Amino acid sequence: MYIDSKCKICRRAGQKLFLKGERCLGPKCAMIKKSYPPGKKGKRRMSPLSEYGKELREKQKLKNWYGLREDQFKKYVKEVLKKKGTEKVTGAELIKKLETRLDNVIFRLGFTSSRSHAKQLVGHGYFLVNGKEVNIPSYQVKKGDIITFRSSENKKKIFQQIATAIKKYQLPSWLKLDKEKLEGKIINYPTIEETIPPAELLSIFEFYSR
Repeated sequence: MYIDSKCKICRRAGQKLFLKGERCLGPKCAMIKKSYPPGKKGKRRMSPLSEYGKELREKQKLKNWYGLREDQFKKYVKEVLKKKGTEKVTGAELIKKLETRLDNVIFRLGFTSSRSHAKQLVGHGYFLVNGKEVNIPSYQVKKGDIITFRSSENKKKIFQQIATAIKKYQLPSWLKLDKEKLEGKIINYPTIEETIPPAELLSIFEFYSR
């Protein structure tokens, strides 16, 4: 029997990470049908996690939430740890780096229902940043950057659907969107308070400080 790997990630984490977009909001979500961890032993009572196990779990949550490989995620964490700021400052810097990836910004603008889909569209060169094509999902956008669709893609059915979907979409405060032109702009930088990451950042920093 085929088991969706993304659903298994959420079940293993013990919470919704919204990896499948709209499906995660409906009754078909695996966390509703099977709220226990995957595997034959999933329904059994779980043993208490060690400190290392807790840190690993938190790391996996945030890494999977943003859809990153281990080497990518580790690089971001190590970069902010080098600055040796307070826990609050370091946490804010990590979230800023992760949220300002181009694929995440496309997702936050409401152009896609999941980060994985955003990554795919960016990789195929569907978007322009300040008028120039960028096909690197990890590209870091900056305050003032303007994101638009490549003109040749505007008439495709997928973008017509996006134009309809974003009419009721609530944007994060650090982004601005012209819903008629489908043009997004970075007007500020994201905060932890608004982002509400699904993991304990301190545990993640402790994991990579070992």
